[in-house]
Amino acid sequence: MNIDDASAGQRIDNFLVRELKGVPKSHIYRLLRSGQVRVNGGRAAQTYRLALEDVVRIPPVRVSQSPAARSVPQGVALPVVYEDDALLIVDKLSGMAVHGGSGVSFGVIEQLRSQRPEARLLELAHRLDRETSGLLIVAKKRSALSALHEMMRSGAVEKHYLTVVSGRWMNPRQHIRTPLYKYLTADGERRVRVQDDGKAAHSIVTLRRRWASVSELGVELKTGRTHQIRVHLTHCGYPLVGDEKYGDFALNKQLARQMDLSRMFLHAARLRFAHPLTGAQIEVEAALPAALQNYLARVDAAEERDFGPAL
Repeated sequence: MNIDDASAGQRIDNFLVRELKGVPKSHIYRLLRSGQVRVNGGRAAQTYRLALEDVVRIPPVRVSQSPAARSVPQGVALPVVYEDDALLIVDKLSGMAVHGGSGVSFGVIEQLRSQRPEARLLELAHRLDRETSGLLIVAKKRSALSALHEMMRSGAVEKHYLTVVSGRWMNPRQHIRTPLYKYLTADGERRVRVQDDGKAAHSIVTLRRRWASVSELGVELKTGRTHQIRVHLTHCGYPLVGDEKYGDFALNKQLARQMDLSRMFLHAARLRFAHPLTGAQIEVEAALPAALQNYLARVDAAEERDFGPAL
C-alpha cells in the first residue's frame, strides 16, 4: 500500500497497530524484526517514520480473535463542537476515558473510530482526565496532529476550565507556578504531587463566584501536566469538589448525599487557537453539563454569595 498524507510521519509500528486491528503488538514487532514487513522493498526498524509515497508491504496475518470479541461498542455520539477536514472537537462526557488502557477496554478515541469507520486517521491531540468533561481535540490529518502537538508544547493553545473548590478563594487573579512530579502508588495507580524536581507547571486562576463554603474558579492552563489543576489547587488548600483522588473525601460524601453531586467539578469550557494548517482563528465553548449547573443552583439557593455574578 502507498502512504498518503494521513499516515506520513507516523512510526511504522503505530501504523501497523492501526492497520492490523486485533493483532497483538508482540506479533507486529515480530513481523518487523523478522523483515516480513517491507518498506520500499527493504526492512524497516520499528522506529522508522513513514514518508509520503512510501510503499509498505504487509504479509497476510491470521487473527485468532473473533471480530465480535474485538469490536468496540459505538456508544452515544458525542456532541461535535467543531469539524473540518483536519480537526474534530467534541464535548466529552464526565466518566469517559479518552482512550482504552489501565482497566478500561475502550475510550472516546476508540468509539470515534468505531462510529467513523471511513476516517483514515483519528488521533487525540491532547487528553482530559476521565472525570473531566468538556472540549477535546481530535486530529484527522497527520500534519494537523504534529502541528497541534507542537502548539501544545509551546503554549499556543489557550485552554480554559471551570471548577468549584472547597473553601473561600480570595484572590481575584493568581498565578500558580509549582513543579509537578508524576509517580505510581504501591498498587500501581498514577498520581501527581508538588515536588521541587518535578516538571514546570503554570496555572492562572480567576475568581468567578464565592459563597460561604465553596468558590467557583476559572483556570487557564499555560502547561498541560497530568492532573495539573487538581494538584495545584489542592496544594493551595482548595481541593476540587467531587475529586476522588486529591479532594476532601468527607465533603465528597456529603455533596453526593445532600447536593446530588456524584462527579468531580472540572469542565474544559473554552479553547482558542490558530488552526494548525490554515492559521484561521478558532474559538469554541462547551456549556456546563446539567449536573454541574444544577449543583451551582443548589449552592446559590443554600448559601450567601459575597462575590458578584458569574463573569
